Amino acid sequence: MILLTGAAGKTGKAIIRSLSEYRLAVKALVFRPEQIQPVKALGVKQVFAGDLTNKEIVRNALQDVDSVYLICPNIHPEEIKIGKLIIDSAIDAGIRHFVYHSVLHPQVEAMPHHWKKMRVEELIFASGLPFTILQPTVYMQNILPDLNQIIASGRYRNPYSVECRISYVDLEDVAQAAAIVLNNSIGIGFQQDHIGATYELVGTQAMTQIEIASILSRELSRPVKAESLPSKTWKRKATDAGMSGYQSDTLVEMFEYYDRYGLVGNPNILSILLGRPTTSFEAFIERTLQDGTIIQH
Repeated sequence: MILLTGAAGKTGKAIIRSLSEYRLAVKALVFRPEQIQPVKALGVKQVFAGDLTNKEIVRNALQDVDSVYLICPNIHPEEIKIGKLIIDSAIDAGIRHFVYHSVLHPQVEAMPHHWKKMRVEELIFASGLPFTILQPTVYMQNILPDLNQIIASGRYRNPYSVECRISYVDLEDVAQAAAIVLNNSIGIGFQQDHIGATYELVGTQAMTQIEIASILSRELSRPVKAESLPSKTWKRKATDAGMSGYQSDTLVEMFEYYDRYGLVGNPNILSILLGRPTTSFEAFIERTLQDGTIIQH
């Protein structure tokens, strides 16, 4: 049995879909009761709601579990506390495989939420648990909420320089990698192929935002121009949309780091793990258009 936390988010749902291909038993932990039914609709029979800072809820969720896939709440100020609670509880429960969903380049202190993930990784190293750490870069899917606006306006806007170089990854590739890692740690034939591994999950070489706009122009058959959005403007919109001050401030710090240094990775590790080439940004946009998940104007 696998316990998947953060199961109601886009990452959790993608991993559930990938795990279903292996027919692995999954227990899902979500934050709110209203998230239970949508996760059950994905085929998960056991779904529980609760706060990851609650020791009793975590310990109950870990009953009859072999492996844990820890996805912490996005940009949570108490991620280190959550990580420690779940790690300690996993030790007590005798978990055979602890998989942590981290982030590319957690070593960077200038990005506070990356730095917190490094501290959780440190706790995992010291725990003695058999572990695997996955470090995905920026999801290609992050563009989806703005894609209709990009099509309508012909502007691809980000709160950092158009020259900023970022390596991207398809969430579907990340989910498949997670399923591959988890599949090796379930059942009588327990394998240790991925125990002790830290995998950077990167799908593309680093690309400027101008290059991304060029891909969008070709795939959408209309001109798209990359533009830099002032971080103050972005933060005001985020605040108006209900984002907390901690989250918006943390993301602004991340954008400032991107603006200076980008986020550069290499797709070789993920390609080896998947046993195939990683998904390109062009292929991701093509698939998105074919799926009909956006409206072309």
